[in-house]
Amino acid sequence: MDEPECAAPARQLADRIREVLGDGPFAAPGGWSHMGAVICDAAFQARRRYEAVVRPRIVRLQERWPDAATVTGFLARLEREDLAAAMDFASPARVAVAHALAHLLAAHGVDTRADLHAWLGEPAHRAALRTVRGVGPKTADYLGGLVGRPGVAVDVHLRTFAAGAGLTDLRYGPLRAAYEEAAALLGHDPGALEHAVWRFGAA
Repeated sequence: MDEPECAAPARQLADRIREVLGDGPFAAPGGWSHMGAVICDAAFQARRRYEAVVRPRIVRLQERWPDAATVTGFLARLEREDLAAAMDFASPARVAVAHALAHLLAAHGVDTRADLHAWLGEPAHRAALRTVRGVGPKTADYLGGLVGRPGVAVDVHLRTFAAGAGLTDLRYGPLRAAYEEAAALLGHDPGALEHAVWRFGAA
């Protein structure tokens, strides 16, 4: 009998994960509790070297804007200060994404990490994120990881790793599902597995 549609890719991924990364355990990333950091990480991370470029700026933002730990506090800062200057990041498009995400979350009553963690459990809310210009499926999934939700956000490192397993043609959704099923097959938290693959690719 043929394997189910997603089972063969998941098995291919699981075999490569075990071969390249071993049996773990893999630690899940902690994300952030500071909502300004969560929003800016999601808005600024795409196509940038995370450890060298993005993470230091997020850490510095939390030190400089401690009162932006809630969405309400972050929006108050945005009203009186320039986010591009605070982040030392000259990208009007990404600044606009951060502003739009903050306003969207506030409109939905999301103010804290716990609020966002719960809010992202509803598919309709994840769809609402996609209405923000510049937010695609990867950013929506990545936002969940920043507040500790289990899941996989497929980026270039995960695609490259999957290509090494012979998976070169899967679109975003099926490849994410293959990673999540591979995590289940191997007994790993999907977010921890994603982070292990990402670190391998980013090294």
